[in-house]
Amino acid sequence: CHYWGADALPRLRGMFAFAIWDTQGRTLFCARDSFGIKPLAIAHGPGGTVVGSETKSLAELAASLGLDMSLDTRALQHYATLQYVPEPETLQRGIRRLPAGCLARMRPGQAPEVQRWFEPRFHAVPFRRGDEQARHEEIAAALEDSVARHMVADVTVGAFLSGGIDSTAIAALAMRHNPRLVTFTAGFEQPGFSEVELAARSAQAIGARHVVRMVSASDFVQALPQIAWHLDDPIADASLVPLYFVAREARQHVKVVLSGEGADELFGGYPIYGEALSLRPFEAVPRPLRRWLGRVASRLPEGLRGKGLLQRGALPLEERHYGNARNFTEAQLRALLPTYDPAWTHADITAAVYAESRGWDPVARMQHLDVRTWLPGDILAKADRMTMAHALELRVPFLDPAVFAVAARLPHDRKITRHTTKYALRRALARIVPADVRDRPKLGFPVPIAPWLRGGPVADWAHDLVEASAAAAHLIHLPQVRALLAEHRLGRADHSRRLWTALMFLLWHAVFVARSVQPRVPEAQDPVPV
Repeated sequence: CHYWGADALPRLRGMFAFAIWDTQGRTLFCARDSFGIKPLAIAHGPGGTVVGSETKSLAELAASLGLDMSLDTRALQHYATLQYVPEPETLQRGIRRLPAGCLARMRPGQAPEVQRWFEPRFHAVPFRRGDEQARHEEIAAALEDSVARHMVADVTVGAFLSGGIDSTAIAALAMRHNPRLVTFTAGFEQPGFSEVELAARSAQAIGARHVVRMVSASDFVQALPQIAWHLDDPIADASLVPLYFVAREARQHVKVVLSGEGADELFGGYPIYGEALSLRPFEAVPRPLRRWLGRVASRLPEGLRGKGLLQRGALPLEERHYGNARNFTEAQLRALLPTYDPAWTHADITAAVYAESRGWDPVARMQHLDVRTWLPGDILAKADRMTMAHALELRVPFLDPAVFAVAARLPHDRKITRHTTKYALRRALARIVPADVRDRPKLGFPVPIAPWLRGGPVADWAHDLVEASAAAAHLIHLPQVRALLAEHRLGRADHSRRLWTALMFLLWHAVFVARSVQPRVPEAQDPVPV
């Protein structure tokens, strides 16, 4: 940075978040990697500036700088809408996050100057006749090179393995550099909520030694206070709980693991991207008529086939897609949050991002939004926090500049088709991933929150947490949460996602504000033989 300044950042390949003090220029230079794999928070006030990787490490110092450390109710509303606190916000007014792909310069007595150094632009290059195989080989070569670079380490490297194509591809390529690779997965004893068997089949197909960590409902409840402490801000994505356990298991064997995060955002893996195909006829309808269709659809009976399609088709892309979480309607948010303000919407976060992608095809615009918001706010945040909770280093080969470069050139019909997602990636991995794995539909990481909230240790924990949360009653309408719990336990509705969003905030408040829940502070890790 002394020689190149900010021009050094595009030369870096991999994950990073750093702060460098320039004694000559009296400037603190901070930066985060392209996709936000590693975190960086900043607190700036009249008394100075502090930076760190965790907001809890800055809280006391930030207060001493004269900063307002009260709860940010707008950030809370964004959390309830999106299921994570979007960058640059945190739930504490005095602390902000440096967004992914950004740098900051801070000089004594001046506010931080933040600018973006990396913009994830999706610029489709149509396939020419006869070059399909070459483009697929380009994808495979870029991913193989990225895995090779991520395998370089002074310690043993393992891999997380689910039943899907992304992690299997990473593990299969890693096996070329370490034939004794150990893979790890977590599962549940609840029927229908486990990828353990699929993951075991994937491990067997590529010849990896496989380790499984089963998670019970009691394990789940016992770990939640520690999980909330490590997260800093709440994330209402229940898949982070099995990730916590599989990371703990992996740390008993290795110090570094590879994982498949980022493939869905780069190559078009989310089924929601298929809306670009199903809603294409609406694009030819004038917007006023589309709005009228939406009003008509809203009057149709609930459950009537086609109602949802009409309602979503009536909305422009900017209003209907703001990530993978659509937990609450506006009326439900108003009932849940005493501080609800209709002026605060997802557009606070998404409008500027969508403005950067005008003229792109709808799939590319959705990918761009997810790379800028969902990926750093949820996917990478939970991966980093849950692995670092056990001093385990997580590496994500899909999120590599060279891999992104080939993915960004794919036209929409090579990402999403009427029959599959990640079309080009699946074809590119034909010689790497077994056919039965390659053609599996996206599974996600199923977590049995819905059945567990109907009875047993998780339901009891939820009830007790709500009853002990009087200190948060001015932020969450507790009678509404009780009503959702009662309806859910009786099986009248599935409120699991909405409940989990409320419960994770109440747990965060109990840990960091009310201090009524005391998580076990992590102890130093014992050396692990490698």
